[in-house]
Amino acid sequence: MADDVWTMVHAERAALIEDLAHLGDEQWHIPSLCDGWSVHDVLAHLVDTARTTRIGFVVGLARARFDFDRQNTVGVERERGATPQETLERFRQAAPRRSTPPAPLDSRLVEEVVHGEDIRRPLGLHRAYPTQAVVRSLRLQTRTPESFGGAKELVTRVRLTATDTDLAIGSGPELSGPVLSLLLAATGRRVAFDDLHGPGVSTLRAGGQA
Repeated sequence: MADDVWTMVHAERAALIEDLAHLGDEQWHIPSLCDGWSVHDVLAHLVDTARTTRIGFVVGLARARFDFDRQNTVGVERERGATPQETLERFRQAAPRRSTPPAPLDSRLVEEVVHGEDIRRPLGLHRAYPTQAVVRSLRLQTRTPESFGGAKELVTRVRLTATDTDLAIGSGPELSGPVLSLLLAATGRRVAFDDLHGPGVSTLRAGGQA
């Protein structure tokens, strides 16, 4: 089971490296889907999370006074190279790693798929993600409380129904669309809201978080 997850994680890292290998200088500065972060910043975050160990995460969180946002900011500053190419090389070196913070292993998939879209969508890049990787990411997201960046509470208000695979999670008014768009909505990416349909859309928009 763990080997399956790491195989998918490593495949996503390799695909992102390939997509970013030929970016022009200006493209690295394009705002990502993460507020306040450029494409370059998100890549630096992925380097940081790829290198994170359980002990390192706990120590870093304590140093950040248990502020997750501050911890992430410090990680980006630490791993952001002097040039995007330097950061990309750091990611290439970290890509085969299997280290992880103290979180469910499938969280590594959420990181790679969602942040992959945080980078790709503003750049106009497209990836056909393996369905299994997206489904596993969404299932974890809907088991995780909102206080930890998840969407557990959301699926008590709406029923997520994928239109491109056999998946339905939750109860309430239906919210349907491609499973990737459901995942992005379940991580608060409002750019995906327009991909979704059904009476659950108004509930999603009214909640301000997915």
